[in-house]
Amino acid sequence: MKFVLSFIFIFFTVIPSFAQDNKFVEIDSLYREDQIYAGVTYNLMVKRPDSISQSGFSSGFHIGFIRDIPLNKKRNIALGIGLGYTANSFNQNLKIGKDDMKNVTYSVLTNNDDFTKNKFALHLVELPFEFRWRSSTVSDYKFWRIYAGFKVGYLFTHTTKFRGSPSKEQYSNIDHFNDFQYGLTASLGYNTWNFHLYYGLSSIFNGQATLSNKAIEMRSIKIGLMFYLL
Repeated sequence: MKFVLSFIFIFFTVIPSFAQDNKFVEIDSLYREDQIYAGVTYNLMVKRPDSISQSGFSSGFHIGFIRDIPLNKKRNIALGIGLGYTANSFNQNLKIGKDDMKNVTYSVLTNNDDFTKNKFALHLVELPFEFRWRSSTVSDYKFWRIYAGFKVGYLFTHTTKFRGSPSKEQYSNIDHFNDFQYGLTASLGYNTWNFHLYYGLSSIFNGQATLSNKAIEMRSIKIGLMFYLL
């Protein structure tokens, strides 16, 4: 994660300065903004069963391309439609395992259990849609922005990991996570640094995931920073 943060900082502070210098030389009256994005988030699980809690740092990494479609002559109001990739990890005490019949099981780890890691990681292809307002002009590249929208993701792979006593367990692509996950998004900021929020409207798990005979209906909220380029 330190490498990712360092890469994003360099990429979105040093490189834009060169791009902006070129734009001043050759001004494009039909300019577009913010067509490449990358971000890091802290991931929260909400609507958890009372016995479930998070531990450690649950992180998200997001990157992609958004086609900017200006809607007015000033080009400061636009739509954005794109394609991206996101990787999310959730560290918590919901142990996902398998019994002797290879059926997926769910149990709650407590302070009496000896373990060092328990998490699941999700990798999705995303389709973001945004309504965009910004204070940019044809020659002003430091501006305020407010972007609000919707994002739907397709879960193409996922893993669960448990490291503890008496065993280590790791599983891939168990059929208990929702294939399609979606939610509302908002980005607000000035120039490079932008606060970002994702509020999940869909459950992380599908109806097959149960704890104490009740469906696990947890959703995700992601809070962090989003960086834009070009």
